[in-house]
Amino acid sequence: MGQRTEDPLETAETPGGGILRQPPAVWATAGASVVAFMGIGLVDPILPSIARGLDATKSQVSLLFTSYFLITAVAMLVTGFVSSRIGGRRTLLAGLALVVVFAALAGTSDSVGQLVGFRAGWGLGNALFVSTSLAVIVGAAAGGSAAAILLYESALGLGMACGPLLGAVLGDASWRYPFFGTAALMAAGFLCIAVFLKEQPTPARKTSLLDPLKALGHGGLASAAAAAFFYNYAFFTVLAFTPFVLDMTPYRSGAVFFAWGVLLAVFSVLVAPRLQRRLGSLTVLAGSLVLLAADVLVLGYGNHTTAVVCTVLSGAFIGVNNTVFTELALGVSDAPRPVASAGYNFVRWFAAAAAPYLAPKIEEWSDARVPFVVAALAAVAGAGIVVLRRSALVHRAQEEAPRHAAEDGVTVFAN
Repeated sequence: MGQRTEDPLETAETPGGGILRQPPAVWATAGASVVAFMGIGLVDPILPSIARGLDATKSQVSLLFTSYFLITAVAMLVTGFVSSRIGGRRTLLAGLALVVVFAALAGTSDSVGQLVGFRAGWGLGNALFVSTSLAVIVGAAAGGSAAAILLYESALGLGMACGPLLGAVLGDASWRYPFFGTAALMAAGFLCIAVFLKEQPTPARKTSLLDPLKALGHGGLASAAAAAFFYNYAFFTVLAFTPFVLDMTPYRSGAVFFAWGVLLAVFSVLVAPRLQRRLGSLTVLAGSLVLLAADVLVLGYGNHTTAVVCTVLSGAFIGVNNTVFTELALGVSDAPRPVASAGYNFVRWFAAAAAPYLAPKIEEWSDARVPFVVAALAAVAGAGIVVLRRSALVHRAQEEAPRHAAEDGVTVFAN
């Protein structure tokens, strides 16, 4: 019980709503976020099909993730700069428009180089949308930041669950169809945002390109970002490399990652908050990272059935980690939340870019087990940072809690 009073992620709720009682603008943004997150796992069940269809190697196909997340990481420095000048609504629409265009172009690719390039453009649009959507949901949601973050994590979990399923259903006919399907869904999201999200005044203070980097000078945020970097390496080794190890048909692979996504959603929205209240956020985070490391290690060394079970089970640990890391990044520093989120995501998305490229390379240099050993060590490193920096994270988050709670009572980004 003593840990609960020290929990750095305790947040005050503002009256007037809960996670299910939200204005239309929040639901429109959350719905579009579901589709945006679907795009991350969309290619999972069709990676082998893409490799065969474009006569590409595992390493070449893995660049679909690397180009996507590398551009996403760099674009995090730009999103605040753009949104603080043209407003959150226009930034969301610009991001959605880019995703629609580049997802459709990806479906027309004749070579893996073209596909990788179009995924990079897709990553730019996704960065503009995803980073701004979190700010919009936090600013407009009823019930304070806790309800907003749970709603955002619900969108993430649902998108990550449905993405592989959509990829499997459409990809069974052709690996091109999932890209066209995503473009159509994002176009629908564009229309919802255009209709339901009102125009917003631009912030009084403009965000510079360097503000997210300056925010990382804050010890608490830098520690959270460093731990998330190692965690994301493990996360995206599972997401991007495991489909090659399982070597299943699109339908079977889609079913595995759908189950994985369901666990991710359930544990991020329902289980993580309960564990946090009972054990404390940092204890939960460190423990979940260690369990993820053990799960990934067994995945690499087990037989095919064990690999399937461990892949699905990893969704539970990833769901818990996602929720706690998101809350930690938003609450631990004195930077405005959009700026803190941009700096945090700038660091962690580099790991998401590195893991899909390095895992196949490590396999080429050794065998299929070693990439999972590296991923397990990365997860343990993340847990180590949380434990070693625990006092700083708790102290800094407690200092910022009153100010962030006050911010939750006003609409910052959306009407």
